[in-house]
Amino acid sequence: MKIVTVIGARPQFIKASSLSREIGKRQGIDEVIVHTGQHFDKNMSHIFFEEMKIPEPRYNLNINSLNHGAMTGRMLEEIESIMLKETPDWLVVYGDTNSTISGALAAKKLHIKVAHVEAGLRSFDMRMPEEVNRILTDQISDILFCPTEVAVKNLEAEGFGGKKVKISLSGDIMFDSALYYRQKMKRPEGIDPNQTPILVTIHRQENTDDLQRLKNILDALNGLAKEGEKLIWPIHPRTRKIIEKQGWTIDFDCIAPVGYLEMLYLLEKCSMVITDSGGLQKEAYFFNKYCLTLRDSTEWVELVENDVNSLINVTEPQLKERLRAYLNQKIDNSNYLYGKGQSAAHILDDLVNYSKE
Repeated sequence: MKIVTVIGARPQFIKASSLSREIGKRQGIDEVIVHTGQHFDKNMSHIFFEEMKIPEPRYNLNINSLNHGAMTGRMLEEIESIMLKETPDWLVVYGDTNSTISGALAAKKLHIKVAHVEAGLRSFDMRMPEEVNRILTDQISDILFCPTEVAVKNLEAEGFGGKKVKISLSGDIMFDSALYYRQKMKRPEGIDPNQTPILVTIHRQENTDDLQRLKNILDALNGLAKEGEKLIWPIHPRTRKIIEKQGWTIDFDCIAPVGYLEMLYLLEKCSMVITDSGGLQKEAYFFNKYCLTLRDSTEWVELVENDVNSLINVTEPQLKERLRAYLNQKIDNSNYLYGKGQSAAHILDDLVNYSKE
């Protein structure tokens, strides 16, 4: 059996590492990795392959720094050529990026079966490009691997139960990766091992491209720092450029983007997480850390429902007070919202068995 895996962004590298490792344990399965190049900064792309021992991509498309339409179109064209050459049994895509929808479309038009890992997630906010990508990818996939029961229910509510598609509750493959790589985490250079800072990440366009939202967030975080809270921000290069262009200051520690093993260290050591990332919301839960999500909605609604995550309205002038109210919260992650770390084996078993039907 041949599988083509399409990846292009940091969370996809992490998820794909677990499935690639499981494929390596079995005979008779050939995986062809296609890296679209969507994340092209060395610290946000190549370093993940190096430190996580992911097999090098057989194809690197180097498609980045384009508007959504141009990026998706070019990826679709290039992936289609690869599909025609490789003729795989399955195309596997992860999550909700432009790489995800481009890969799924290319395969489906060539009648190649599509597997969507992390299917069924819904933020119910169609302003988010990720929401559009995940909905469309689910619609054209042959097997939908859902990380949670909520995701399964979302698909059932949309009528997927009556469609010719397999819905599989696989658990979250990112939990597999967190468990495996937690033993290999490493301290970023210059980080004091005795400190327990608040871990901050901000990169989504809904926050960075709306200057008032970004200013509200920065003012609130600076306010916490001035009151004595220790914060650390592995800052995305694009976000840093926007802040510098506006002439704003950051009154707490910023470091360059870190690799996954270093991020796990920061999660292990931090007191809590403030983020607009999708993946980091779950990773905070994996590490028993409370998360404040600087967004109007989240696809990980079960975290909010279980009181381990709070959505923060960044347009509020009282943003700093809202943040402070949730500091140092403790959580319990013993309810296994995302399975028990065996998702990769489950996914691969289903792909093999489905191919025999």
